[in-house]
Amino acid sequence: MAHDSSVMQAGPGTKPGSDHAVDQHEEHPGERVYINVAIILAVVTLLEVVIYYVDAISGILVPTLIIMSLAKFVTVVGYFMHLKYDDRRFSYIFSAGLITAVAVFVAVAVMQAYEHVVEFFTAASPF
Repeated sequence: MAHDSSVMQAGPGTKPGSDHAVDQHEEHPGERVYINVAIILAVVTLLEVVIYYVDAISGILVPTLIIMSLAKFVTVVGYFMHLKYDDRRFSYIFSAGLITAVAVFVAVAVMQAYEHVVEFFTAASPF
């Protein structure tokens, strides 16, 4: 039997009626939403730069910048990577990676801050 290469068959999910993922797909927002999100991100970035130079908040500068950066990260992932409009399981998977990364960062920061405690216990250990 000869194969006719001029006739292409559509795979599942490539046309309406063939797959529920195509039929029930939510519409993505228009350009205006993306422009508004970009403006908000620019304003938050400007605030980050401004608060860096404010001496009055030097005690809470780093936590404030981390919180603002995480908020921007979540916004970028939600809108520009379309996780806001995809299946919630993708958001859970992505969140698990983010939580793991933050936990590793915090663990390393704590180990660095309490390095003298670790040295005390390892020096006293017979192993």
